[in-house]
Amino acid sequence: MSERHIHMAGHVTERHITRAGQGGDRDVFEYALLRVVPRVERGECVNAGVVVYCRAQGYLGARTHLDEARLLALDPAADVAGVRAVLAAIERTCAGGEQAGQAAGDDAGRRYRWLVAPRSAIVQPGPVHTGLTADPAAETERLLNLLVR
Repeated sequence: MSERHIHMAGHVTERHITRAGQGGDRDVFEYALLRVVPRVERGECVNAGVVVYCRAQGYLGARTHLDEARLLALDPAADVAGVRAVLAAIERTCAGGEQAGQAAGDDAGRRYRWLVAPRSAIVQPGPVHTGLTADPAAETERLLNLLVR
Protein backbone atom coordinates (compact mmCIF):
# COMPACT_ATOMS: atom_id res chain seq x y z
CA MET A 1 0.00 0.00 0.00
CA SER A 2 1.29 3.48 -0.69
CA GLU A 3 0.13 7.02 -0.18
CA ARG A 4 0.82 9.86 -2.56
CA HIS A 5 1.77 13.21 -1.12
CA ILE A 6 1.97 16.44 -3.11
CA HIS A 7 4.43 18.93 -1.70
CA MET A 8 3.99 22.67 -2.03
CA ALA A 9 6.43 22.77 -4.95
CA GLY A 10 4.18 20.34 -6.82
CA HIS A 11 6.43 17.30 -6.48
CA VAL A 12 4.71 13.98 -5.94
CA THR A 13 6.31 11.46 -3.62
CA GLU A 14 5.21 8.03 -2.51
CA ARG A 15 5.45 6.77 1.02
CA HIS A 16 5.16 3.02 1.36
CA ILE A 17 3.31 1.73 4.38
CA THR A 18 4.28 -1.74 5.52
CA ARG A 19 2.03 -3.69 7.82
CA ALA A 20 2.98 -6.75 9.85
CA GLY A 21 3.77 -9.62 7.54
CA GLN A 22 4.15 -7.38 4.45
CA GLY A 23 7.86 -6.60 4.77
CA GLY A 24 8.93 -9.61 2.75
CA ASP A 25 12.21 -10.88 4.09
CA ARG A 26 13.02 -7.59 5.80
CA ASP A 27 12.67 -6.80 9.49
CA VAL A 28 12.22 -3.51 11.33
CA PHE A 29 15.38 -2.07 12.82
CA GLU A 30 16.17 1.01 14.87
CA TYR A 31 19.33 3.07 14.81
CA ALA A 32 20.89 6.12 16.37
CA LEU A 33 24.00 8.06 15.46
CA LEU A 34 26.70 8.51 18.07
CA ARG A 35 27.78 12.12 18.20
CA VAL A 36 30.84 13.62 19.82
CA VAL A 37 29.99 17.00 21.32
CA PRO A 38 33.30 18.37 22.61
CA ARG A 39 31.85 21.62 23.95
CA VAL A 40 28.22 21.15 24.93
CA GLU A 41 27.63 24.88 25.28
CA ARG A 42 28.40 25.38 21.57
CA GLY A 43 26.24 22.50 20.34
CA GLU A 44 28.70 21.48 17.60
CA CYS A 45 29.14 17.78 16.96
CA VAL A 46 30.98 15.19 14.92
CA ASN A 47 29.24 11.96 13.94
CA ALA A 48 31.40 9.13 15.25
CA GLY A 49 29.34 5.96 15.03
CA VAL A 50 26.02 4.21 14.74
CA VAL A 51 24.12 1.79 16.99
CA VAL A 52 21.66 -0.59 15.30
CA TYR A 53 19.05 -2.80 16.97
CA CYS A 54 16.85 -5.37 15.22
CA ARG A 55 14.58 -7.11 17.70
CA ALA A 56 13.30 -9.70 15.21
CA GLN A 57 16.82 -10.96 14.55
CA GLY A 58 18.15 -10.41 18.06
CA TYR A 59 20.82 -8.11 16.68
CA LEU A 60 22.53 -5.26 18.50
CA GLY A 61 25.66 -3.79 16.98
CA ALA A 62 27.69 -0.64 16.87
CA ARG A 63 30.36 0.55 14.48
CA THR A 64 32.44 3.61 15.19
CA HIS A 65 34.88 5.82 13.33
CA LEU A 66 36.40 8.92 14.89
CA ASP A 67 37.69 11.63 12.56
CA GLU A 68 40.28 13.18 14.88
CA ALA A 69 40.92 16.14 12.58
CA ARG A 70 37.24 17.15 12.65
CA LEU A 71 37.06 16.73 16.41
CA LEU A 72 40.21 18.77 17.01
CA ALA A 73 38.96 21.47 14.63
CA LEU A 74 35.96 21.94 16.95
CA ASP A 75 38.03 21.74 20.11
CA PRO A 76 41.83 21.58 19.95
CA ALA A 77 41.89 20.47 23.60
CA ALA A 78 39.44 17.56 23.11
CA ASP A 79 40.29 14.34 24.94
CA VAL A 80 40.69 12.10 21.88
CA ALA A 81 41.82 9.08 23.92
CA GLY A 82 38.82 9.47 26.23
CA VAL A 83 36.41 9.69 23.31
CA ARG A 84 37.95 6.59 21.72
CA ALA A 85 37.56 4.74 25.05
CA VAL A 86 33.85 5.63 25.25
CA LEU A 87 33.24 4.57 21.65
CA ALA A 88 35.03 1.25 22.27
CA ALA A 89 32.93 0.70 25.41
CA ILE A 90 29.76 1.22 23.37
CA GLU A 91 30.90 -1.40 20.85
CA ARG A 92 31.66 -3.83 23.71
CA THR A 93 28.26 -3.19 25.30
CA CYS A 94 26.55 -4.00 22.01
CA ALA A 95 28.56 -7.20 21.61
CA GLY A 96 27.38 -8.40 25.02
CA GLY A 97 29.03 -11.12 27.03
CA GLU A 98 31.60 -10.50 29.74
CA GLN A 99 33.08 -7.59 27.82
CA ALA A 100 29.80 -5.67 28.28
CA GLY A 101 30.54 -5.21 31.98
CA GLN A 102 27.49 -4.66 34.18
CA ALA A 103 25.22 -4.78 31.12
CA ALA A 104 26.30 -8.35 30.33
CA GLY A 105 23.17 -9.82 31.92
CA ASP A 106 20.79 -7.52 30.06
CA ASP A 107 19.09 -8.54 26.82
CA ALA A 108 19.92 -6.72 23.58
CA GLY A 109 16.82 -4.49 23.74
CA ARG A 110 17.60 -3.27 27.23
CA ARG A 111 21.24 -2.56 26.30
CA TYR A 112 20.09 -0.66 23.20
CA ARG A 113 17.61 1.49 25.15
CA TRP A 114 20.31 2.32 27.69
CA LEU A 115 22.77 3.29 24.92
CA VAL A 116 20.31 5.58 23.09
CA ALA A 117 18.94 7.28 26.22
CA PRO A 118 19.57 11.05 26.09
CA ARG A 119 22.57 12.19 28.05
CA SER A 120 24.68 15.28 28.47
CA ALA A 121 28.19 13.95 27.91
CA ILE A 122 30.87 14.32 25.30
CA VAL A 123 29.53 11.24 23.42
CA GLN A 124 25.78 11.49 22.91
CA PRO A 125 23.23 9.45 20.97
CA GLY A 126 21.20 11.23 18.33
CA PRO A 127 17.49 10.68 17.72
CA VAL A 128 16.30 7.13 17.04
CA HIS A 129 15.28 6.33 13.45
CA THR A 130 13.75 3.18 11.95
CA GLY A 131 13.94 1.21 8.74
CA LEU A 132 13.64 -2.24 7.20
CA THR A 133 16.53 -4.59 6.58
CA ALA A 134 17.27 -8.21 5.77
CA ASP A 135 20.80 -7.95 7.17
CA PRO A 136 21.23 -5.69 10.23
CA ALA A 137 25.02 -6.19 10.35
CA ALA A 138 25.35 -5.00 6.75
CA GLU A 139 22.95 -2.15 7.55
CA THR A 140 25.20 -1.08 10.41
CA GLU A 141 28.17 -0.86 8.04
CA ARG A 142 26.08 0.92 5.38
CA LEU A 143 24.90 3.55 7.86
CA LEU A 144 28.44 4.07 9.15
CA ASN A 145 29.68 4.70 5.61
CA LEU A 146 26.71 6.92 4.72
CA LEU A 147 26.42 9.02 7.88
CA VAL A 148 29.80 8.97 9.60
CA ARG A 149 32.74 8.45 7.22
